[in-house]
Amino acid sequence: MKYRSTRGQVSGQSFESVVIEGLAADGGLFIPEQLPTLPADWQTAWAQLTFPELATELIAQFVGTDLSHTEVSQLVQKSYATFDTPEVTPMVQLDARTHVLELFHGPTFAFKDVALQFLGNLFEFFLERRNAKSGGHRLTVVGATSGDTGSAAIYGLRGKKNIEVFILHPRGRVSAVQEAQMTTVLDENVHNVSIEGTFDDCQDIVKELFGRAEFRREHALGAVNSINWARILAQISYYFYAFFALRRSHGADALPAFVVPSGNFGDILAGFYAQSLGLPVAKLVIATNANDILDRFLRSGTYKKDANVAATPSPAMDILVSSNFERFLWYLARDHEVPLSVVDPEERAARACEILAQWMDRLKTAGSFSVSPAALAAARQVFWSGRCGDTETYSTIAAHYSHEPSYLLDPHTAVGVHVAETLRSEIQALGAHVHSVCLSTAHPAKFSDAVLRAVNDAGHQLDFGSILPAPFVGLLEKPRRCFECKNSADAVAQHIADVAQSK
Repeated sequence: MKYRSTRGQVSGQSFESVVIEGLAADGGLFIPEQLPTLPADWQTAWAQLTFPELATELIAQFVGTDLSHTEVSQLVQKSYATFDTPEVTPMVQLDARTHVLELFHGPTFAFKDVALQFLGNLFEFFLERRNAKSGGHRLTVVGATSGDTGSAAIYGLRGKKNIEVFILHPRGRVSAVQEAQMTTVLDENVHNVSIEGTFDDCQDIVKELFGRAEFRREHALGAVNSINWARILAQISYYFYAFFALRRSHGADALPAFVVPSGNFGDILAGFYAQSLGLPVAKLVIATNANDILDRFLRSGTYKKDANVAATPSPAMDILVSSNFERFLWYLARDHEVPLSVVDPEERAARACEILAQWMDRLKTAGSFSVSPAALAAARQVFWSGRCGDTETYSTIAAHYSHEPSYLLDPHTAVGVHVAETLRSEIQALGAHVHSVCLSTAHPAKFSDAVLRAVNDAGHQLDFGSILPAPFVGLLEKPRRCFECKNSADAVAQHIADVAQSK
């Protein structure tokens, strides 16, 4: 199993290499050179597996010779032992044909724990193995967060040997609980950095630092955002798990239509890879908030960056440019932009890299690019999309809280549920056996202000203490450590250098 960059200048990379490097040297994202072929009997052989067992079988398909099956199993078991339910990602039924896949049962109560508990253990495993052969290997993990990635990365990496982690967050643009989850972790290898700006500013700084070849080598930078392939790989597992759970509860012909709250596109990209591996999926539905670049693309064929980020009740999705969309665009270019006269697979891949690089350059210089009508039609075959405004987010939370049985949604999950309800007739038209499975990305207690506003404004009462997870009790009063930094890659680089020198 080898990996290439979407930009075309890097190829033939091992799984270990792409995990440690994170972002390709040419600025692209790593993708498999070829997708693996699953065992012919996977639908029966894997049907009764536990989540860790299923994740082991899937991840093992992508690691080549870098990890044995036993090593994958041990890493997976260690990663998901931190979750509060043996199911890891249980599914809850809202109505006859609508379900919520709860992805928030990890240590930070967000879906990103599924990937980042695993990635943290991968980092540590690979570094320890390298150091056993020749000492001195360290990693400086640098990441940007709109809220949940930061705490999940910190909890996945805190106390890990030979790893320093720097997490950039936009000051005042994450929830109080999200900020506290990050900044109250006082482990010596954890460094929180607040930036005056937006998540996109933080993400741009991270990408610029990775683009500085000398700085990247000197500090051995590693990526923890979903630009790291291992993040996407780990998330593929819960699509398969939901498929099997749905069939166990609703029969052998039941088929999921996954509705996914989408910001940086990593969560639903995992669904695209699951489908590409052969998972039967009725439809993948992108659910956006007011920051709707993905919804607008599927409607127009033009990927256009807005001038400003809109602040919404679902802040983890307040993103102008969805970094992981680049991976899907590469496949779109290869299959629908490269002329059919080009038949050699390697030549088609190379041409796709060229087209993708041109698109990314136009996005950077002109703020937008457009795909061909054929490519847009192909994208619409894979994805539907819908948009949810702030008013609809609040009303969806209130409606499901007051419904019998009551279910409390966080604002990001509410975006997905609203879009599922908006597209109910279209999804049901796919067949009586099709069920909407809405991915629930965070525990509602992480967004207390939005949840309480939604419930109270609708005239209902909520005892928030009754839903508060034990780790959140007293969290806001704990001591904190955070470095306030200028909105500048130079300033962040200097801070990283200062910390390294102090060590």
